[in-house]
Amino acid sequence: MMNRSVDKSVAAIATLKQEFGNDADVSFIRMDLAVLDSVRKAAEEALKTVPHIDALICNAAIAQVARQEMTVDGFESQLGVNHFGHFLLCGLLFDRIEESAGRMVVVGSNAYKMGLKRIQFDDLNFDTNYTAWNAYAQSKLAQMMFVYELQRRVEAAGKRVQIQVCHPGASRTNLLKDTASPFNKVLWSVISRFIAQSAEKGSWPEVMCATEPKVESEKLYGPTSRAEMVGPIGECPLDECVLDREAATKLWTLSEQKTSRRWSP
Repeated sequence: MMNRSVDKSVAAIATLKQEFGNDADVSFIRMDLAVLDSVRKAAEEALKTVPHIDALICNAAIAQVARQEMTVDGFESQLGVNHFGHFLLCGLLFDRIEESAGRMVVVGSNAYKMGLKRIQFDDLNFDTNYTAWNAYAQSKLAQMMFVYELQRRVEAAGKRVQIQVCHPGASRTNLLKDTASPFNKVLWSVISRFIAQSAEKGSWPEVMCATEPKVESEKLYGPTSRAEMVGPIGECPLDECVLDREAATKLWTLSEQKTSRRWSP
């Protein structure tokens, strides 16, 4: 595990060892996706201590940040964590994953198509007209656009890495606990009782994408019932905005510049 919170990581390890036995091989590396230096150090440690990576599941995120906040690297916080941090991590670990013919699974969100449906290249940080929702939607659009571009590059280069994208639907997690406005926290706490599924069920799409042999490129897998919020896992329709190849190429180049990491399969 690569996590920001030491306490939560220790608790998770204890739970896993209790369930699977003390011999369970589970450990964590501290990493804060909001700090690119932290991502670099975590990846360096992983490369030293983890000889094989069969699957990298990128499921960290922040959402609905009430007021504009900036990372130490100068990014709007949601874009920094949800996209730039993962872009750098995937680039640093890609070769190790390919050595194992492994997989990368990125957890997106249907919010990608519920905002402006484009990357604001002229105002990435929403310095003008910031809203929590539009900034979050852009961060997930950027994240998913990057992954579909990565899929295309991997296939063109003939690399032995599977790249998959999924979404968790509406799941009862603590995603909004530390970032959302008081109103949105209360609103979600009420409506989630009626429209959301458990956090465990929300994790099923990423587990499927990491293990299922018959998954395809340029697909989005997630719950398929009740507006794709809950239900059986399957293929979900993609909005054309996330498959914009010109924007994806531009975003890739920009991401390399912003993270100081030039890479391509």
